[in-house]
Amino acid sequence: MRLARGFTLIELLIVVVVISVLASIAYPSYTDYVRRGQLQEAFANHSDYRVRMEQFYQDNRTYANAGNCGAAAFPAGNVKYFSYACALDTTGGAPAGQSYTMTATGTSGGVTGYIYTINEKNVRATTATPAWGALPGDAGTRWVDKKGG
Repeated sequence: MRLARGFTLIELLIVVVVISVLASIAYPSYTDYVRRGQLQEAFANHSDYRVRMEQFYQDNRTYANAGNCGAAAFPAGNVKYFSYACALDTTGGAPAGQSYTMTATGTSGGVTGYIYTINEKNVRATTATPAWGALPGDAGTRWVDKKGG
């Protein structure tokens, strides 16, 4: 008498179910991990841009005609997931050229619609995180880089 070799249909179905359950748990975590990696572009470019603006201010005592608010743009190699804009501010009675706000808006990948800002006082703010829903209460004073945090 010969022994049958191989797997039964029930065994294969159990393996498929186990793999499906693991994938349904792992995939959302993986996409969130990738998204958080893409956000680092905005954080790094914002920080680099702020340093450039402060260097310009030290030399000229004004932000007018500096950076994207004037001349120096971001290197093309550092821009993949976000678009950047800078605006000189005169809000709160600030004299012209003494205040700015830089904005990074997600344009591709998992960060489409995410918006981060920074100003001359190094106040970092998160104004939109579409995939994560409602912003935490302190999003106006920091960059939110993960869901629920």
